[in-house]
Amino acid sequence: MTVLSTPTELQPGPRKVCVAIGVFDGVHLGHQQVIRQTLADARQHEGVPVVITFDRHPNAVVAPDRVPPMLYSLPQKLRAIASLGVANTLLIRFDRAFSEQTGEQFIRGLARDFGHLHSVCVGSEFTFGYKRSGNVALLKQLGAELKFTVHGLATLALDGEPVRSTRIREAVRAGDLDAASQMLGREYAIAGTVVRGDQLGRQLGFPTANLDVSGLILPPNGVYAVHARVAGREHRGALNLGFRPTLASPTPRLQCEVHLLDFAEDIYGAELELNFVARLRDEQKFPDVEALQAQIIRDLAAARSLTWQTPCAASVRRSQ
Repeated sequence: MTVLSTPTELQPGPRKVCVAIGVFDGVHLGHQQVIRQTLADARQHEGVPVVITFDRHPNAVVAPDRVPPMLYSLPQKLRAIASLGVANTLLIRFDRAFSEQTGEQFIRGLARDFGHLHSVCVGSEFTFGYKRSGNVALLKQLGAELKFTVHGLATLALDGEPVRSTRIREAVRAGDLDAASQMLGREYAIAGTVVRGDQLGRQLGFPTANLDVSGLILPPNGVYAVHARVAGREHRGALNLGFRPTLASPTPRLQCEVHLLDFAEDIYGAELELNFVARLRDEQKFPDVEALQAQIIRDLAAARSLTWQTPCAASVRRSQ
């Protein structure tokens, strides 16, 4: 998939351009419906499909105190979009200057820079532009003038409830990862860059890869058996998510650290993606380090026995 930073990079020539626009956090079933409509438009009219999304949640600029925790990191989102067969994604840098464009200015700019805008597909409740001045009604008004078709697709429902990023976040926060996976249309996973930690895991005899997952929604604290993917390869592992209460710290902070089984490579700076297989236990405080080490040995043995099984059963199965 080609990631564009400006519409003019596309250079479609005489071909029509069909676009899907959205934040697309999680690229869930509802988002997929919007993107697939754009792909269908492009096939039918021999056009070029383009997904338009943003490098951060708009609230990060316009309402920093109301930024929701994200389901996906940016690389995860782009991979999910590419997996649908999208050849081109316009990734817009959402900064203060961009946020001050009206919805009309934004769409007129796309129509001008793409050359021949044939269709625009969004969710029916999607709003955009300065002070949310853009919506489906505005798109239809501009479409009549600029000669492009508008699809404002109704929200997809699952089990009688709308599929929204907010609903998926609630499921993840509650530990219902199966429900989250159903709404995502793929196994729930988290991804982050491996960063240097305090080396306490290594001192205990169990070196861990520490993930930067700042800004992401996370499952409940605890220990999980996981499948870990790094550099195109999959490994089994055990994830500890929490504040490490046994290892007293004057400034405890949330840790996302995974021990990869039978693995001893330097992966600092690499992206690591984790699929959840089973929840092994809750976070707990042990009387001493020796008791913690003994429990880690049991956790790793449980992870080794479980991680060949199907991921995303964390919400329905607990290791005994």
